[in-house]
Amino acid sequence: MQVLDQRAQDVVTAAVAEAEANTSGEIVTVLADRSDGYTDVALLWAVAIGFTAMALVTAFPDFYTGSVDRLLGRWSHVWTPGELLTLVTGIGLAKFLAMWAIQAWRPLKFALIPGPVKLARVRAAAVRHFKVGADRRTHGRTGVLLYLSMREHRAEIVADEAIATKVDAQVWGQAMADMLAEIRQGRVGEGLAAGVRDVGMVLAEHFPRSGDDVNELPDRLILV
Repeated sequence: MQVLDQRAQDVVTAAVAEAEANTSGEIVTVLADRSDGYTDVALLWAVAIGFTAMALVTAFPDFYTGSVDRLLGRWSHVWTPGELLTLVTGIGLAKFLAMWAIQAWRPLKFALIPGPVKLARVRAAAVRHFKVGADRRTHGRTGVLLYLSMREHRAEIVADEAIATKVDAQVWGQAMADMLAEIRQGRVGEGLAAGVRDVGMVLAEHFPRSGDDVNELPDRLILV
């Protein structure tokens, strides 16, 4: 994934370094193309369309059998139960495969994913990346992760234990608002940098930098 050029990545890295200059907290930034493949959601849509098509054929058999007869050029034909079952199954399978295939176009696939599902998957991915890259990896458990998922248009802020006990989760709302305001204008790097600065101010208030503080986590933007 190459959403940001090197200049934009450097903007984020510089913002992290500047924010950490005033706090013992550590800030990690992660930019993801997407948080999940959503194969299960795509499958559910394909199954739903397939079964809906089968139900319609079952409810209005004369319409569909008549259409097939006209397509095949038959004057009249008495459909056997086996032929009807084949027709119902064939149409259902065709609709299933068609729905599965068109979801290969990512804009449509992501448009069909319910908002609460996107929110839950992005949150889960943010927590997963936090556990790998920041959770309990600092001396005072003062790591914060800013996570942005581009396909879902969602962002998350996850804080380590020591921060979560002192800073209410709602405090991060301003950082999220400032970050998303820039990102909506297409300035992803500047948006992440704005979020980092806001997070840095909160950390500086509760966890000021000490004289022996060392940089424990990377400042650079992590692309996944």
